Amino acid sequence: MDTTRMGIHTLAIHAGEAPDPTTGALVPPLHLANTFFLGSAEDGAAIFAGEKDGFVYSRWGNPTVALLEKRIAALEHAPAALATASGMAAISTAILNIVRAGDHVIAAQAIYPGTYHLFANELRALGIETTFVDATDPQNIARAILPNTKLIYLESPGNPILTLCDLSAIAVIAREAKIISITDNTFATPINQQPLDFGIDVVVHSATKYFGGHGDAVGGVIVGSREFIKQCANEPLRFFGGILSPFNAYLILRGIQTLPLRMERHNANARAIAQFLQTHRAVEWVAYPGLPSHPQYALAQKQMRGFGGMVCFELKGGINSGARLMNAVKLCSLAVSLGDTRTLIVHPASTTHSVVTRAERIAQGVSDGLVRLSVGLEDVEDIIADLERGLEKK
Repeated sequence: MDTTRMGIHTLAIHAGEAPDPTTGALVPPLHLANTFFLGSAEDGAAIFAGEKDGFVYSRWGNPTVALLEKRIAALEHAPAALATASGMAAISTAILNIVRAGDHVIAAQAIYPGTYHLFANELRALGIETTFVDATDPQNIARAILPNTKLIYLESPGNPILTLCDLSAIAVIAREAKIISITDNTFATPINQQPLDFGIDVVVHSATKYFGGHGDAVGGVIVGSREFIKQCANEPLRFFGGILSPFNAYLILRGIQTLPLRMERHNANARAIAQFLQTHRAVEWVAYPGLPSHPQYALAQKQMRGFGGMVCFELKGGINSGARLMNAVKLCSLAVSLGDTRTLIVHPASTTHSVVTRAERIAQGVSDGLVRLSVGLEDVEDIIADLERGLEKK
């Protein structure tokens, strides 16, 4: 069935899929095999030579994982995708397919702290230098380009303060300089934003988050051209070994079927909560791309269809106020990660961003009183009531 002209709800259910040819089962099977019958000596030789399609060994490819890759590629309007063991496996695999010792990277300042650490420490130890810039202004990226710059790395919206990057403008800068661009699209999902449509070369996701959506699977994905994905699969992923298990692929596939519906609810709940928070006397400011008060609201309207399920806000009173709210809420779960059916709340300064120095944290916009909220699918009135009780607690 040709799904190329179908809507995103249909793609989330049907892309890459067909009834099982043996049993007629509509639900795709979970293939747990780690090795596969090659048929004949001639067939095996052809598969290994790349002259014939076929599965050999699950570190090199698996039917359940392959279906997930087709589904996500369709959602991102991409020729191909490659699933990995985690979001960090996707990020590191994509990066290591581009840069080598002596190369230079430009990265957005406001990014996931694990990715920041990868650039600032692990890649630096390999002889790869990174310049972090305020990527809300594309000209900061243009000014940071060096003769050996090979990669521009973005998050939009950025973790955790929801800054945006002008994807079209940055894609033009990258293309003119012959530099590859990568955008982490985890916070937006392809339901709200498709960076390849704006000229970005490669997209990465933590599939653990909204794709899986139920807090029970870990995975990642790289999306891009067939050539780039083939290179990632044949070199860094195969030999560093960050493959996705078939069982996690199965769970994420199941989650994706309801992704468009869930994102509608995440978007609506988050917007309502952001509107509530910006009127509360205990809150200094609120960041949500769907609020007119967001400094990049016009850009959000230009490149996003929905504004996501993440809200962050600054409490008056700093770290003590943050700790008090974390301990006061009952419905909101004090937990890291995001994209769950449940609402998750976290104080980044004492948890997710404790891996960087205070100076680095402040430079990324993560102040002492910042709270990050991953808004779930509960009744929004109940989430607001829980937050209100917590904010009123002395």
